[in-house]
Amino acid sequence: MTILGSGSAGNCALVETEETCVLVDAGFSLRQIRQRLATVGRTPEELTGILITHEHSDHVQGLAMITDRLPTPVYCNRATCEAIERQIGKSLHSHFFVTGSSFELGDVLVETFTIPHDAQDPVGFMLRTGRGNIGFLTDLGHATKLVLERVRHAHALVLESNHDLKLLQDCPRRPWSLKQRILGRHGHLSNEAAAEAAEQVVSDQLQNLFLGHLSRECNRPELAYSAVAERLQRIGASHVSIHVASQAVPSPTLHL
Repeated sequence: MTILGSGSAGNCALVETEETCVLVDAGFSLRQIRQRLATVGRTPEELTGILITHEHSDHVQGLAMITDRLPTPVYCNRATCEAIERQIGKSLHSHFFVTGSSFELGDVLVETFTIPHDAQDPVGFMLRTGRGNIGFLTDLGHATKLVLERVRHAHALVLESNHDLKLLQDCPRRPWSLKQRILGRHGHLSNEAAAEAAEQVVSDQLQNLFLGHLSRECNRPELAYSAVAERLQRIGASHVSIHVASQAVPSPTLHL
């Protein structure tokens, strides 16, 4: 797995197995996705498919151009597809899944589940491969018991750690209405909320935890890292490696 980039301005990750090469979200331009894939020796033409969590632009920015130029299958639920089509003004010809269902994409079993976020029908993913399981929780206002249970057997987990509470509350460029949305139960996880979720989901299987979707203005990598690291250290989960995903450059590839 390679997180090609994660943050408020764009989210996209590559998961590759012996048979399958799939993107989770496409929140950068096609040019950016092509450049970032090139860092791991891949091209958009090699993609088996694109999994979409929800319709917000930082997760689908490059989707219209990719589907214009390439026959790459797009997998999402119907409500998300309809929302994206309204945004881009064209049909996506998506492969629909029902939220809560599972389906096979090559040699990857894709499990889908609902998450609390302010989109039409947002989902998280658990990708089960022959080498290990990878969970994706990139946007959620709070970590429900259902969400945590669905990723409990992940060997690697991408978990949102969006904002530091004080930085968000003190940010002069964000109106109070936006702060309320972010802090709401269908908004985004704070560093402390991410730490609490990590504590609840940690298991002997979880080896790598990637903190993603950091706010450019209202968070710092060191704040996100320390909040989660201190919590896991407190419960003796020293076997978990914590990584902070970058908006600007791909994260080092994780080999399961």
